[in-house]
Amino acid sequence: MGYGGYSHEAHEAITRSRAELPRQKVFSQRSCHPLMNPHGVKLRESRDSPSHPNSLGVVFALDVTGSMGQIPEQLARRELPTFMKTLLDCGVTDPQVLFLAVGDATSDRAPLQVGQFESAAKEMDQWLTWSFLEGGGGALGCESYELGLYFAARHTALDCVEKRNHRGYLFMTGDENPYPYVSKKQVAELVGDTLDDDLPLARVVDEAQRLYEPFFLIPDTARAGRCERAWRDALGDHVIVMESADHTCLVSSSLVALCEGAVRDLDALAKRLRDQGMDAKSVGPVIRAVTPFAAARERDGAQRPKVESASVPQGDGASGMRRL
Repeated sequence: MGYGGYSHEAHEAITRSRAELPRQKVFSQRSCHPLMNPHGVKLRESRDSPSHPNSLGVVFALDVTGSMGQIPEQLARRELPTFMKTLLDCGVTDPQVLFLAVGDATSDRAPLQVGQFESAAKEMDQWLTWSFLEGGGGALGCESYELGLYFAARHTALDCVEKRNHRGYLFMTGDENPYPYVSKKQVAELVGDTLDDDLPLARVVDEAQRLYEPFFLIPDTARAGRCERAWRDALGDHVIVMESADHTCLVSSSLVALCEGAVRDLDALAKRLRDQGMDAKSVGPVIRAVTPFAAARERDGAQRPKVESASVPQGDGASGMRRL
């Protein structure tokens, strides 16, 4: 999938038309949409085409449990066009976006829903708003994020990887811990795959990282306390603690800008955001959210001390030297 041209103006018109509608009018599904049922799906594909010769696969894996439903709403009402425009401004000429919806497989009716990779605003919006915001969730402090990672790792195919050795991006939102393994029973029931054993989370993360730069976005610092540690154990510096769920798209596009080299450091990123019309109240929290990741990549603009090489004696004598 991923055909059709993108129009930012058309996308903004779609979001403006529903800005004041109640949630049930925007997200009208009361069960998993038949076309988003993952059972039996072999692959969701992000492919090049004459109109999109440099496709880049982007997955939004959205937690749709009771405490996280505001993020899909924000994307549908106002934020997704901003994300797309920022990608295009960063030089990502052919982004193709797929939506996953994630719940809890121990209690929800639709714990995994999958769309298609799309380039055009109308089709992209269609999959987003076809998502069933079940509003459930488990009682064990975990949600089935690992199923979303599993599907992305084993049931998506990207030309950016296969043709250009360039990974796509996966942005997963959530405020709970992952389960420590992918259940073979749940995979059989929900996806239709037959596994010999349960898969450890670390293995699924490793497989997903072969196709994507996977990020886990925690909506605010208050909720980071209950899940940040587990996710840092799984994803390291790819865990992003935001100050507000309102910043999901801006943080996501800023991470792409840093990874793609569209901005050299955080100062350049802040200038780009201001040039796009953002006020300081929004720029500051976005920069703070991505600072740990940028620092880990030495893209934060900080001055680092130069380490001089030293000579030390080697062996027993005076003449043997080695460089450190």
